[in-house]
Amino acid sequence: MGTKAVLFDLFETLITEYADGRRISGRRYDYPGLLGLSQEEFKLEWRSRVERRMRGELASFPDVIRDICRSRGLDADEQSVQSLYQSRIQEKRIPFEAVRPDILDMLENLRTHGWKLGLISNCSEEEVRGWEDSPLTGYFDDVIFSYEVQCCKPDPAIYELACRRLQVLPEDCVFVGDGGSGELDGAHQAGMKVIHAVWFNPYVESRYAQLSAPMQLAAALPVR
Repeated sequence: MGTKAVLFDLFETLITEYADGRRISGRRYDYPGLLGLSQEEFKLEWRSRVERRMRGELASFPDVIRDICRSRGLDADEQSVQSLYQSRIQEKRIPFEAVRPDILDMLENLRTHGWKLGLISNCSEEEVRGWEDSPLTGYFDDVIFSYEVQCCKPDPAIYELACRRLQVLPEDCVFVGDGGSGELDGAHQAGMKVIHAVWFNPYVESRYAQLSAPMQLAAALPVR
């Protein structure tokens, strides 16, 4: 048998931004006051730049805000931009400060049994500022943040890159994720086995085997 690896998604798989259906951060940004855009106008512009943000084409959160303002013919006040940036960093740190114990137990169990562990996350720079200080870091053999490699899920190239860096074949990998961004189908198309994690987010439908608790994962993995 070849070397085996388990590849994880990050948000809503290993950490979550929600509790009881609401954002833990209680997000409140004054887009009208700081940028001159309504909440809905900002959301529309933000969502239209998802892939460019994930691929690092817009290199930072301030770059995204400046690009939005340019597209709307608005002047981006630098103090306002930096205020939003710092608030965003603090918001995105919160999930890393409250990693569930059963997530850590799951990772410890997999490491103990000799599985290589990798991470593939669609994210932008400010979203993962809390990674290095989180208890998750010590469990992983390799970590891929999409903005750093200019490629994001479900592009097969990002899964192939993860395999090369872990020195495994796709067929020797299991991908575990909550199903956002078409990641499960992307992993399947790349040749990986797929497990749908629904312990944080039970609302995404898929055709893959689902697990409702992290500690169920070890028993669901193929025999090494």
